Amino acid sequence: MGDRFKELSQMALQELEAVFAKMDDSNVRELLEKIKKTDRIFLLAAGREGLATRSFAMRLMHLGKKSYWIWDDTTPSIGKGDLMICACGSANVGHENYIAKMAKDNGADLALITPSNEGYLLTIADLVTKVPAAAYKAVGDFVPSGQLMGNLFEQALFIFYDVLVMMLREEMGIAPEEMVARHRNVE
Repeated sequence: MGDRFKELSQMALQELEAVFAKMDDSNVRELLEKIKKTDRIFLLAAGREGLATRSFAMRLMHLGKKSYWIWDDTTPSIGKGDLMICACGSANVGHENYIAKMAKDNGADLALITPSNEGYLLTIADLVTKVPAAAYKAVGDFVPSGQLMGNLFEQALFIFYDVLVMMLREEMGIAPEEMVARHRNVE
């Protein structure tokens, strides 16, 4: 087991390294600036992409942003001045297309995170950040993967979001202690 485990672990880590080496920093900067100047941020994704994106919603709250996971029943209405961030590997999933369009129709801006070069969400997004990792049903120029289905994009999202949070914290002048103070204290 040891050799195969190490071999697959190294493959996954090398793929992730290739994804971040291929990323366009200007895409990241545009998203960072939009997040910094937006008070209310709504987050949308599904499946394992959704698990990563929901973790980002939590960290945005720790940064002091009003962040809402779109699938929660306590999510308020969205409108002008708000930002919806959608992560979608294929840039074309029916229910995400519908929700993103509804957000746009209600005046929100849409930031899309995807590796895809095709898909409905690309046609309505105000801002597109490419995380160039192989994803389920994605079409485009991205790092290929020997992993299953959308694993590489899903893994890359977790790291991408955590790096964004580190950059936002620094640029917004937020001390780590401020974030800790916003952590749930009833555990």
